[in-house]
Amino acid sequence: MVKYHRFALDYLTEWKDRNTRKPLVIRGARQVGKSFLVHMFAEKHFKDLLEINFEFSTDASSLFRSGSPETILPLLEAAYNTRIVPGETLLFLDEIQAAPDVFASLRYFHEKMPELHIVSAGSLLEFVLKEHSFSMPVGRIEYLHLGPMRFEEFLLALKRDSLYEWLSGWSPGEEVPSALHSEALNMVKQYHLVGGLPEAVKAFASAGSFKECAQVQQSVLSTFRDDFNKYAQRAKHSRVQKIFDKVPELIGRKFKYSHVDREERSRDLKPALELLSLARVLHPVFHTYANGIPLKAEINEKIFKVLFLDTGLLCRSLGLSILDFEQAEDILLVNNGAVCEQFIGQELLYAGELFEEPRLFYWMREKKNSSAEVDYVYALGSMVFPVEVKAGKTGTLKSLHVFLGEKNRSFGLRFNSTEPSLVKARTNRANGHAHDFTLLSLPLYFSGQALRLSRAITLL
Repeated sequence: MVKYHRFALDYLTEWKDRNTRKPLVIRGARQVGKSFLVHMFAEKHFKDLLEINFEFSTDASSLFRSGSPETILPLLEAAYNTRIVPGETLLFLDEIQAAPDVFASLRYFHEKMPELHIVSAGSLLEFVLKEHSFSMPVGRIEYLHLGPMRFEEFLLALKRDSLYEWLSGWSPGEEVPSALHSEALNMVKQYHLVGGLPEAVKAFASAGSFKECAQVQQSVLSTFRDDFNKYAQRAKHSRVQKIFDKVPELIGRKFKYSHVDREERSRDLKPALELLSLARVLHPVFHTYANGIPLKAEINEKIFKVLFLDTGLLCRSLGLSILDFEQAEDILLVNNGAVCEQFIGQELLYAGELFEEPRLFYWMREKKNSSAEVDYVYALGSMVFPVEVKAGKTGTLKSLHVFLGEKNRSFGLRFNSTEPSLVKARTNRANGHAHDFTLLSLPLYFSGQALRLSRAITLL
């Protein structure tokens, strides 16, 4: 039997024991494992779980009509033939977007019955939050943002605990044996194809078969397409379909609506892209001028790239197989590096605090004969630094040099497929002067440790 560990379980445990906790709302796309996470949490920490799925039980919302927890709980106990004991029972309200009035009533549980543990989740909750016509429980609920399983969670699901522990304990300067480097890089190749959707990971971990995994992924892609019918009243179904089908080919490139369909106007395609972003199937990565924090304060919403939900779904959409990765001279060359850029973007997107909405940015300069683009820009505290996903020597990272020189920054992070290195370097001449900086180069398998290692180096 495949057993998972989601890092979000640690956050849920802390939430459970916190005196100031509020009803928790888990936000994330379909198939990222929201319900499964709650089941694991309940099994570990509670005597009983009462789960109500509002898509399956369409009339269950009537039990919450009074808005009074003192009235609601006896009705729930009678309807579901169970006792609800604060501290022993976890009340799980799943697919809560199907019952907006119930979502609104969460405020009363916080005010009148804070001792009861309540978790809710919804795959298309973002639509309700954006278009709500009810009184929002502002300040009376808290959020947990969940994405696909990360690479290190994938390792644990495949029982590669020792490899995970080695990654977690590694420090710059320590030797990385070639055999271990090759094995860790091989696991990255597997993750690229399998991705982080729990059902796909389970299929691969159980049978070791990329074919069975691909069947699951194809089913998930079909599920997303079925969801498009729910968007039809907000955007033309065919436009949502066009963007969904085209985005996998556009990863790593500045997004232009003309790349989707030259016959369509951008103002007609834009609502469809926004809906897919709301559903968290796609993630826009906006250009920021990156002069300081917060990075989002200086974004240009007209300039952006797009990430797909999951690297496994990306590879399935592109028709890539394990042979494509095995035959490539360098993993970064597969699909012109777009898969690796998706992988690092996906990891960075969910590397922050789980209570913060996941956001990611990049930087570019468009000037005649002097254009530059950095794959991602990240902030650790007040430190802003560029992140590149590229092969090559230090001196060939032209855009990284330009960014560090223009922004007067002294640290850069690069992911590639070679052994890790830490070097002191000088930028190429920019604006008439050179600039000293430290470059940390990490193999792709250190994606989950990159922020820890970056923080440690910059504090030296």
